[in-house]
Amino acid sequence: MAAQRELHDFFFKEAKRNGYRSRAAYKLTEIDDKKHVLSKGDVVLDLGCAPGSWLQVIAKRIGQNGKVVGVDLKTIDQTTLPKNVITMQEDVTALTPETFNGKLFDAILSDMAPNTTGTRTVDHHGSVNLCHTALDLATTLLKPHGNLVMKVLEGESYPELLDRCNHMFEQAKGFKPKASRAISTEMFIVCLGRHKVIPPPIKLVPPPTSGWN
Repeated sequence: MAAQRELHDFFFKEAKRNGYRSRAAYKLTEIDDKKHVLSKGDVVLDLGCAPGSWLQVIAKRIGQNGKVVGVDLKTIDQTTLPKNVITMQEDVTALTPETFNGKLFDAILSDMAPNTTGTRTVDHHGSVNLCHTALDLATTLLKPHGNLVMKVLEGESYPELLDRCNHMFEQAKGFKPKASRAISTEMFIVCLGRHKVIPPPIKLVPPPTSGWN
C-alpha cells in the first residue's frame, strides 16, 4: 500500500514539475507509447477532457499540423493550452457529424467517468454506458481504420463491452497504466483499426439506481 502511495505521489509531482494539469497525462503517455494510438498530423476528439491534461499530451504528440478538439460538460481553461487545441463545453451525446461540418477524426479518446455513488456495481454500469456512448460516436465520427481509447471501471459487463469493441475494431484489449491506482477498477480499452462496416449501436437498458450489492 505504501509503495502504491509513493507511485501516486511520483506521478503527481511529475505532473506539477512538467506543467501537466493532472497526473492523468501519464496514463495517456504510457498508452500511446505502448499502443501507438496517435500519429503526427492526426485530428483527435477528446471526450470528457477536463481539466485538460490529455489535451496537452495529444497536442504535443500530433504536432503543429494536427488538431485536437476537447469536449466536456465543464468549462475548460483555454489558457496555456497549445494553439492546436480547440475546446467545447457540450454534452457529448449532442455531438453529430454536423457539429464538425462532416469532418471525421483519426482518433477518439475518452476519459469520461460517471458521477460516482460509492456503490461499485452502479458505478461500473454507469462507466460502461459512457463507453457505449463513445462507441456510438465512433460509428459516425471516427474514420475507418481510426483508433479509440476509453476508460471503464471493470465489472460484470466488461466482457460484453470488450466483445462489442472487437466487433467494431481489428483489435481491442484492456490496458492498465502504471499511473492508475492499483486498488482502482479503472481500465482503459484500446481499440485499433475501426472496421469500415460496423454493427449498429446496441440499445442500452439503464441499470437500477439502488438495490445493487
